[in-house]
Amino acid sequence: QAQAGWLQHDFGHLSVFSKSRWNHWVHKFVIGHLKGAPASWWNHLHFQHHAKPNCFRKDPDVNMHPLFFALGKPLSVELGVQKKKFMPYNHQHKYFFIIGPPALVPLYFQWYIFYFAVQRKQWVDLAWMLTFYIRFFLTYVPLLGVKGVLGLHLLVRFIESNWFVWITQMNHIPMHIDYDKNVDWFSTQLQATCNVHQSFFNDWFSGHLNFQIEHHLFPTMPRHNYWK
Repeated sequence: QAQAGWLQHDFGHLSVFSKSRWNHWVHKFVIGHLKGAPASWWNHLHFQHHAKPNCFRKDPDVNMHPLFFALGKPLSVELGVQKKKFMPYNHQHKYFFIIGPPALVPLYFQWYIFYFAVQRKQWVDLAWMLTFYIRFFLTYVPLLGVKGVLGLHLLVRFIESNWFVWITQMNHIPMHIDYDKNVDWFSTQLQATCNVHQSFFNDWFSGHLNFQIEHHLFPTMPRHNYWK
């Protein structure tokens, strides 16, 4: 599931086929049939992220501030001055492991993707999603029973969530986070991204998103060329 996530990311950025239409078609298949999520939902969130990375109230990936975490120095100072306390932020490096990686996919994404598809009337995406769940249940119910299948699905989402959150946060959250200052596009991308050391394992484990700087500057570039 995690590797299918990196794969749909490639198609979503139109970085596989030379024709955009082919990328869109296969993107719907990979994220819809192989992962059970709507392509329109991913596009809606991810395009905002690339347009304004780490810009509070514009990048959906930093929406957890300040309800759960105090993100970035400028925003943290603002919270301190206003004396607003939603959580014990001095311990956030400890409870991050409980709230962030394990919970995002199984407790939030899992129900929100259906809400998104129905609310926005994305019926084609919903149909693709249902093919995933129908295939999953038909495959495993005869082997595990209904309770066993639900448990397996929750376990898969739990492991995938840890994998996904670590990769997506390690190359953005350590960087500058603030309100949108209308800085030029190039500078906005650079101050919000950082890279992680290249190795065969890191490239595979992160879907080449350890090259986050290059990805944000050239989002349609095929990922195997980032190192160049």
